[in-house]
Amino acid sequence: METLELKHKQQAGTEQEVDFLPINGTDYIEMYVGNARQAAHYFQTAFGFQPLAHAGLETGLRDRESYVLVQDKIRLVLTSPLVGGTAIGSHIDLHGDGVKVVALWVDDATYSYEETLRRGATSCLEPTTEEDEHGRVVRSGICTYGDTVHVFVERKEYQGVFLPGYKKWEPAYRPESVGLRYVDHIVGNVGWNEMNKWVKFYADVMGFRQLVSFDDKDISTDYTALMSKVMSNGNGRIKFPINEPAEGKKKSQVEEYLDFYGGPGVQHIAVATDNIIETVTALRDRGVEFLQVPTTYYDDLQERVGTIDEEINELRQLGILVDRDDEGYLLQIFTKPIMPRPTLFFEIIQRKGARSFGKGNFKALFEAIEREQQLRGTL
Repeated sequence: METLELKHKQQAGTEQEVDFLPINGTDYIEMYVGNARQAAHYFQTAFGFQPLAHAGLETGLRDRESYVLVQDKIRLVLTSPLVGGTAIGSHIDLHGDGVKVVALWVDDATYSYEETLRRGATSCLEPTTEEDEHGRVVRSGICTYGDTVHVFVERKEYQGVFLPGYKKWEPAYRPESVGLRYVDHIVGNVGWNEMNKWVKFYADVMGFRQLVSFDDKDISTDYTALMSKVMSNGNGRIKFPINEPAEGKKKSQVEEYLDFYGGPGVQHIAVATDNIIETVTALRDRGVEFLQVPTTYYDDLQERVGTIDEEINELRQLGILVDRDDEGYLLQIFTKPIMPRPTLFFEIIQRKGARSFGKGNFKALFEAIEREQQLRGTL
């Protein structure tokens, strides 16, 4: 009987493996938070997410509750403990509110689990079948950097609202979407000299390839530096940049993150839009705060990036950054940290052909981050 692995090979003179771990996309991102109900209200109000599903006491859970929000292809799960002494509560005690699960949509969760374990992964969830009147879902999971995990989700035989055990959530309060479409990439911060270890993990265990790398010459200011490598799966739908600190005169943003998060974890989630000016305008009107670069950034923008469709004055007013590569350009902007600790933030990105990550903006961006660190007294 032909295996899934063999199905994902192609002929190139001799049979050659292309992608032994096919991933359809990001299934959901789960955050452990101190108050899931209030966090759900925030993401609805500020970011335009729509209510989708809920699980808690009313659905038979006794130890936790979760609210599921959706905006186009992005699903956020916000989970809080209902009693003391839980693993969820311990995670929040150590890390504060943050990302626990980056779930990946696959056709076969059992195969994905067995194949990654065979290649060196550590299990966090054995293949588990969950069923209700809407069908069945199979989930499995492996550990990655820090306490972050990847859960493989197989849902081809499920027609329910989210997962078995969740009920449709239909509150009267429904602010409009702001135009966010899908997860573009998810960035992880790891400790000193750990970047290559996790690059190797994604290459060997999950079959990812390295798209690009940045060293401390690319990502540095007068005071701080970091290094980064970007890993991507076979079809390019999943992109995971991995950052580590580099030596500098003062404490870098990655070091600050590691101190306050209590170890490695997800630093930011980049979400895509088709109209960044409209999206950022709506987010600002709803109270989302963004990092600001000096207005002088825009003085030579046309010379640096060439002709673009957007009015530079509009970009200047909103603080949106622009960068170009061989295939086009991109527009991006970064929120301030959205949690009490200076850890997790969001990036809003619009790609107009570019497949890169804004290398030309690094210096201006990290100087803006340093200004915020200085205000916090952590630089």
